[in-house]
Amino acid sequence: MDTNKVKNIYKETSALVWKEDALYVAKSLEVEVASQGKTKIEALANLKEALELYFEKELSAPKLFPYKDLSLEKLNIAYA
Repeated sequence: MDTNKVKNIYKETSALVWKEDALYVAKSLEVEVASQGKTKIEALANLKEALELYFEKELSAPKLFPYKDLSLEKLNIAYA
């Protein structure tokens, strides 16, 4: 029996990455999965692996955000 898994389902996801103390944190915007690493690249690679494991365990197709062109924007506000 061949134990190698063929990955034939591809999804595009979005992630927020920020520095917290000495580590970078990467968090998926579509599902509640996060990871960390010493660099942004490492944090994103670890998140990718965690997401692949998360979706492999899903019995049905995961429901991601139905939105296209999702972005995170900063706003400057004024208040009294």
